[in-house]
Amino acid sequence: MGDSSPSFFRKHWEEYKEFWSERFSILDNYSRFVQRQNPISSWSDSDVEEFIASDPLHGPTLKTAREAAKFGAAGSVIGAVSTAAAAWKYSRSPHGAVLSLGAGAVFGWTFGHEIANHWLQLYRLDTMAAQVKFLDWWEKKCAERA
Repeated sequence: MGDSSPSFFRKHWEEYKEFWSERFSILDNYSRFVQRQNPISSWSDSDVEEFIASDPLHGPTLKTAREAAKFGAAGSVIGAVSTAAAAWKYSRSPHGAVLSLGAGAVFGWTFGHEIANHWLQLYRLDTMAAQVKFLDWWEKKCAERA
């Protein structure tokens, strides 16, 4: 009676484990920085600029990724204000304006990053590797100070 065949979902997961682990590699790359006993100390813009100047390979990529974040922030502001204004204009509903403010911010952030992806050609760069290199560099620098 006891059927030892794996369930549909387990079978599906086993078949596509490599595929999914490649898609969610962010968990492997950042886990040692996120799941720490003691958090990494904060860094400033001057620390980031020092890294950018010191690493000719990953520095420019990190600088470009930081510029892309500015596109996202600008898109977030534009999206939030424009959708909240439209919701307020047509409905005069405070809760509708607040909800559209949040949704517009998320949509604007997404569109801002898409624009940055094409404008700055982020698809050609390995921004995750640059960020991990920066975190490695910062971790070593903090260890030297202590």
